[in-house]
Amino acid sequence: MNKAQLLDQIKKKGSYLCVGLDTDLDKIPKHLLKEEDPIFEFNKQIIDATHEYCVAYKPNIAFYEAHGAKGWESLQKTIDYIPKEIFTIADAKRGDIGNTSRLYAKAFFESMSFDSVTVAPYMGEDSVTPFLDFEDKWVIVLGHTSNKGSNDFQLMAERGTGVTLYEKVITKCQEWGTPDQLMFVVGATQAEKMERIREMAPDSFFLVPGVGAQGGSLSEVSRYGLTNFCGLLVNSSRGIIYASNGSDFAEEAGKKAKELQNEMSVLMDKYMK
Repeated sequence: MNKAQLLDQIKKKGSYLCVGLDTDLDKIPKHLLKEEDPIFEFNKQIIDATHEYCVAYKPNIAFYEAHGAKGWESLQKTIDYIPKEIFTIADAKRGDIGNTSRLYAKAFFESMSFDSVTVAPYMGEDSVTPFLDFEDKWVIVLGHTSNKGSNDFQLMAERGTGVTLYEKVITKCQEWGTPDQLMFVVGATQAEKMERIREMAPDSFFLVPGVGAQGGSLSEVSRYGLTNFCGLLVNSSRGIIYASNGSDFAEEAGKKAKELQNEMSVLMDKYMK
């Protein structure tokens, strides 16, 4: 999917919502466990209930590969079921030496037909650039994440300049790819830093996890992160897909997605100028 197609979806739906498909067999409604493929059945019903309100879906790959071959099958069935006009993100956080990264890219972009994949940039240029060689595919680089451990390395500052590691990562990666193929992960719980990060990457999309169950503020993220072209994909996983663990789980997920879409529409009118 190219940038124009993504922007068209955002404009049509008045939304920059990404629904995280972190499907856990221990958390889905018990009646689904009787299904031949409980993971896919859960995802299918979530997609049916939320696709009107979101512009992206983000399966976290760990929830699928933990089940071996059957989990990968559930993931592929899920990707095939998602409407083609909706952006798909393989939240895999891959990143290795060049030839290995190229194979990761082929796996997610060619074999599975994802639109994008999250990438860990710790090993540098040759771990990121192989993912950039695929037309109309996106690389989403870990920038400043929302987990507690992000402070261990990402905030380390260079002596003399005070430039932090995450700032160096975001600046350097923009030398390798364009805003039409490169996004950054910026955690919602780091909203106070969003303004500075937006200054560093004014033309890039940010994938923002951490809104909802992790405590991030959609309003704050949007205030500092929205641009005149939107520039945000805000993810909610548990807050939507586990809104209910009963037979009404899909209906409740749809309600939560619609609530967020309504709030996003208002925020777009307010900040996209």
